[in-house]
Amino acid sequence: MKTNNFKQFFCFLLLISFIIISSKSFAQTQTVKDLQKDASRKIKKGIIDSSKIWNKGGIFTLNLGQASQNNWAAGGDNFSFSLAAFVGLYAFYKKDRWSWDNTLDLNYGMVNTSSLGTRKNDDRIDFLSKGGYGLTPNLDLAGILNFHSQFTKGYDYHSDGSKTLLSDFMAPAYILLGIGLNYKPATGLSIFISPLTSRWIIVNNDTLSAKGAYGVTPGKKVKNEIGAYASITYLKDLSKTITYNGRLDLFSNYEHNPQNVAVMMNNMFTAKVSKILSASLGLNLIYDDDVKLFGPNHDSPGLQTQSLIAVGLSVKL
Repeated sequence: MKTNNFKQFFCFLLLISFIIISSKSFAQTQTVKDLQKDASRKIKKGIIDSSKIWNKGGIFTLNLGQASQNNWAAGGDNFSFSLAAFVGLYAFYKKDRWSWDNTLDLNYGMVNTSSLGTRKNDDRIDFLSKGGYGLTPNLDLAGILNFHSQFTKGYDYHSDGSKTLLSDFMAPAYILLGIGLNYKPATGLSIFISPLTSRWIIVNNDTLSAKGAYGVTPGKKVKNEIGAYASITYLKDLSKTITYNGRLDLFSNYEHNPQNVAVMMNNMFTAKVSKILSASLGLNLIYDDDVKLFGPNHDSPGLQTQSLIAVGLSVKL
């Protein structure tokens, strides 16, 4: 990671850590405990029924926004509409010392305005599967499989009305497979470290692969990297109604510039308004030295940031 971008990311990470560490512990309502069950990637006695071998479920959220105006002196678009949907599913297996945790997160959002038309503002597919064997109460020998991509094409929109293709379904897609140790020092905190991890970068789009996008050799659609991987997940109740859910993924490629660590960090603050209404604030950061789409000539890596604020329907599945 470049120095300036690293400083920005490190300062943000310190801020998040300060908020988490300084937050006081409050008594949890049953609703917050249920949310914790849905979001957590590990099995906890009392939150998920320990008498069951399999525990399955999920959560669905839908956020809508609309605005219109006519003869409005302040100006602006005559009409705008936004929609954002999220589905989070889980299937957890636990028997004796063996465990197998599976989660699937699907995000999609779009915005339509009378001046710009329809554009997507959120698009993510993330599947995580982690199997482990308990060595101690807090330490597992574990293997991990992670798949990450998006549903539809994404564009960079220019001021002259033109647009440039940036992504597509399976372009890019990341498949990560590793084996290592999973350490759980406290409730809600999981630290997975793998010194031997294989990562595949897939660019299944002829236009993007011809450009060598996302680090693949121009004309090729798959690139494999061997490196070290670490993943930290943390879930914390900041109050009776506000929950923080974060995940930090780090990958270092042994074969090429191992000092340029690929970073993916997801942060979500959720506030429960009522049984079916919730408000959320999300901030996501990505840095990958192989993603050279930024800068004046669109050929340099950069720190990618995404922030989301939403209020809407939230239903347990």
